Amino acid sequence: MKQLRLLLALLLAFSLVAAACGDDEDSSDSGSDSASTDSASTDSDSGSDDDTADAGDGTADAGGEMLTGAGVDVENKVIRVGLNADLSGTFAALTTVIVEGQLVFWERYNDQGGYNGWTVEPVVLDNAYDVPTHLENYDAFAGDGDDSVVMLTNSTGSPHTAAIAEALVEDDLVAVPLSWYSGWTDPAIGQNVLEVQANYCIEAMNGVTYMSETFGNKMAIASFPGDYGQDGAIGAKIAAEALGLEIVYDGEAAVIPGADQTPVVTGIAESGADFVWLTTGPGQTAEIIGGAAAAGFTGQWAGNSPAWNPALLATGLAEVFDASYTHSTYTTLWGIGDSPGMQDLIATMREYAPDNIADDVYIVSWIEGLIAQQVIENAIDNGDITRAGIVASANEVTVDLQGLAPNQNWGVEANEAIVRGTYLYDVDLAAFTPDGTVSDDDANRGFTLLEGDYVSPTAAAWEYEPCFKAS
Repeated sequence: MKQLRLLLALLLAFSLVAAACGDDEDSSDSGSDSASTDSASTDSDSGSDDDTADAGDGTADAGGEMLTGAGVDVENKVIRVGLNADLSGTFAALTTVIVEGQLVFWERYNDQGGYNGWTVEPVVLDNAYDVPTHLENYDAFAGDGDDSVVMLTNSTGSPHTAAIAEALVEDDLVAVPLSWYSGWTDPAIGQNVLEVQANYCIEAMNGVTYMSETFGNKMAIASFPGDYGQDGAIGAKIAAEALGLEIVYDGEAAVIPGADQTPVVTGIAESGADFVWLTTGPGQTAEIIGGAAAAGFTGQWAGNSPAWNPALLATGLAEVFDASYTHSTYTTLWGIGDSPGMQDLIATMREYAPDNIADDVYIVSWIEGLIAQQVIENAIDNGDITRAGIVASANEVTVDLQGLAPNQNWGVEANEAIVRGTYLYDVDLAAFTPDGTVSDDDANRGFTLLEGDYVSPTAAAWEYEPCFKAS
């Protein structure tokens, strides 16, 4: 565990520098068809066993039968979960910290005894933000070897998660995506993908509404192509149409990672926009805003959450960001608010990692952990921790996120399932404590709350359908 933390810390340090600079066996046996039973009972008819506890009372495995399969170490009562995470690619500065936080979540959970004697072992593999690597990792997770798991608690990336979406259904696995693509709610796209918080499209609707009400009606858009970038860009356009805004520069899909962004910078700088909505990465955010500022652009900026990283406040553009950037995201942020989840998160991080830099994405770590914990514990209560049992459990529970974000459930109709509330923060250089640790009461990653959880009229009235669909 300590060696993995050291590796994550080194990867994070490298990634923050990069962000600041600008840039087997057949897995089909894994479901209930391959289920074995806990050695506590050999009676296959648990319903007729007088010693079997009520599956709803939290003690289903105490004297009765527990269905198990791949991803479960029955002898040691260990349940494995997988993190198919970017530790060395485009979003490593974000994802390494989220992984670190989830490891702390499970360490504390296991130290407290787990649930009914069952503990959870996280298995972490680096996808390097590369789809083929993500698929290779998935094969290990979906198999029945040492890296096999009952669910994925982190699947980094929209195209990466899309690449495994059909296999998740075939293999009776569920995944919590580190991706807020609107398609996950559509069973035809993300049947076994447990979407979390508002999607990119709704986030953009809310953000554009706030920006237009605050700064004016002329808007520019710049985004990556694909499930992330165009999902956000389309949401911005839905809001623009509903609000009667003028789109003075349309850069949907125009921001290509690694390419020269001069055409985008020029288009924005010459547009006369009151504000710009970005759906990019932090490196492109710095390049575009820096270039536009140098060209004399004085409009305001905002964007989908992954467009921002606090490391940008350690660059020469800090004052520009302070004056002009509004950060949109899906959750409360570190130390802002006094919810039970925030109190638990801060207390746990102070106990287990007191010298870590306080980071807002630990909230994502906790949300991923809370989802998996409640799905797994419900499956234990049901007496079925096979992969199929985990899928069934995920469609039964409403996950209590303890005030860190709106609660979540998946076994309902799409318009009821989607979360419509997001949070908007002012990027505040005066509040930024770059070396503030989790043990510092005043630690802040440079944010002051403006609105949240905020639901715009456009988002409230929106009838769900995936905003971006790959051709």
